[in-house]
Amino acid sequence: MSRSHNFSAGPAVLPLEVLQRVEKELVDYKGTGSSIIELSHRGPEYTEVHTQAQEKLKKILGLGDDFEVLFLQGGASTQFLMVPYNYLREGETADYLNTGSWSSKAIKEAKLFGNVNEAFSSKDVNFNRVPTDSEVNYSDNPNYVHFTSNNTIFGTQFRKEPETGGTPLVCDASSDFLSRPIDVDKYGIIYAGAQKNAGPSGVTIVAIRKDMLEKAYTENIPSMMNYQTHAKTLFNTPPVFAVYFFNYVLDWIQDKGGLKQMEELNRKKAEKLYAELDKDDFFRGTAEKESRSHMNVTFRLADEDLEKTFIEEAAKQNLNGLKGHRSVGGMRASIYNACPEESVDALISFMQDFRQKHG
Repeated sequence: MSRSHNFSAGPAVLPLEVLQRVEKELVDYKGTGSSIIELSHRGPEYTEVHTQAQEKLKKILGLGDDFEVLFLQGGASTQFLMVPYNYLREGETADYLNTGSWSSKAIKEAKLFGNVNEAFSSKDVNFNRVPTDSEVNYSDNPNYVHFTSNNTIFGTQFRKEPETGGTPLVCDASSDFLSRPIDVDKYGIIYAGAQKNAGPSGVTIVAIRKDMLEKAYTENIPSMMNYQTHAKTLFNTPPVFAVYFFNYVLDWIQDKGGLKQMEELNRKKAEKLYAELDKDDFFRGTAEKESRSHMNVTFRLADEDLEKTFIEEAAKQNLNGLKGHRSVGGMRASIYNACPEESVDALISFMQDFRQKHG
């Protein structure tokens, strides 16, 4: 079997060990004679998987019992809507840090429910950086502060949580979820689509602090949009396969040494790749150095006419998914947790050969 060097932004590369584990038991789950995706979501087999995944995530992130973990559907885009639906009303304000396309979309949804204060925006510099704490202008009494921890399109990432003076953070962590330790005490809600670091597409993981859950509005909210609905009961059929796979990804992270080890491996991969970009002017990183992502490395060629050739020749070398987002062009190497260091080394080797050939 030949595996490609997969740099896709999402759905993205998955741990080979987990894929193989799932392959072995997909047809017959633990001697039941059925696949896990054929069994009742209220039966003992899936109930065990669901509960295991919740508890493992709490342990890995250090959440403790003061958080609820929900497995929802609709992607992170539905959370753009659910958060203000539950926590923002007319006459109230929420603060948003606008650092890219996804935070812009979250802002658009929040404006349907109440006031939005853009406490920071890097739109004027094409979202090539995230703010320092001194650059953020919070409102007097926001209900929450929303930020996107990693920006897949523009290749930027917060190195640490924004300082909010105690206002709970709501974080779209989709593209750097489980890639490093976080300061959980600062968060009210953390949500993430699974399809980058946590598993296949289909499940959105939502960790919500219980004291914040209790403050959610409950009137005039459809049941499906109400966080308390999902915290109280398994309201609808969950994305069984995605949760099942996520449960094994959590095992894989634990086996690799947890989030500190993930952070070190991701830092090493990113530093290697950025060092190659910075050798000369042939390649050019698009994000400011202080804001560079360890998940999505975005770059251009000095001669942009060569970029199509770069992507085509890379594909011939089994280096796939390197085309930048359609809105910005260029190239993007997504090097999530499951992207092996060997793939980054292969990309760097190709970049060196390409420079020698076309430089």
